Amino acid sequence: MNPIKVACIQMDISHCDKEANLLQAFRMAETAVSEGADILVFPEVFSTGFCYDHIESCAESENGKAIQEMCAFSRDHECVLIFSIIEKQVVENDINYYNLGVCIEDGEVVGTYRKTHPFKKEKQYFSSGDEIEPIRLKNRQLTIGMQICYELRFPEVARKLALEGSDLLVTIAEFPTPRGHIWKSLAIARAIENQIPHVACNRVGKGPDQSFFGGSIIVDALGEVKEEADDSGSVIVQNIDLERTMEIRSMIPVFEDRRSDLY
Repeated sequence: MNPIKVACIQMDISHCDKEANLLQAFRMAETAVSEGADILVFPEVFSTGFCYDHIESCAESENGKAIQEMCAFSRDHECVLIFSIIEKQVVENDINYYNLGVCIEDGEVVGTYRKTHPFKKEKQYFSSGDEIEPIRLKNRQLTIGMQICYELRFPEVARKLALEGSDLLVTIAEFPTPRGHIWKSLAIARAIENQIPHVACNRVGKGPDQSFFGGSIIVDALGEVKEEADDSGSVIVQNIDLERTMEIRSMIPVFEDRRSDLY
């Protein structure tokens, strides 16, 4: 399996301003692809932030504006984009909102993931997803395990994704200040315990209720930090050698030594 080049787009998200956020996302994404990135990761609900006060107007379907424009960018640049949006789902007379994770490959939505663990206030607005499965890319020999923000605290999520064949763990987040130490510790721990490369992409700036420290991080399967962002809007890019994963798992056979009869 060839090395891949991944990028984290660490954005300052403008609250409820989809146009401004998409423009910023594409500007930063252009920088990432110019540096050779093939997989670009954006923060949680990057196009609007947690726009609860205008959730009806900012939410969209899987065929909505943000996804269509992200598909166009992915198609034009032959790359993979990973992010989440606020999804509006209408079934008969019922309306449900989800924190919808999306993976686009070469212009096509190849997988989605609805956040299964909404955090505190999110529960007032978002329904919970009921499925945790990896996303298998069609044109690359690569499987993505996606989790969203608060789920970084649940080792079971990353472990399930790893056991089901993920090659790369991706966390998209709005992890707030002052939890930088927790964020970094958990991001590294999820990589070490699952012997899997991990791209954890956070946001920066200020939302209506809290601020965000950034600290996006790219970690290899041994838990070594390959690249780390500061607290500003920035793009970090790093090569990941997936062959290294197999070497590490051979050296320390965690998955072979698991006692699935006990846990």
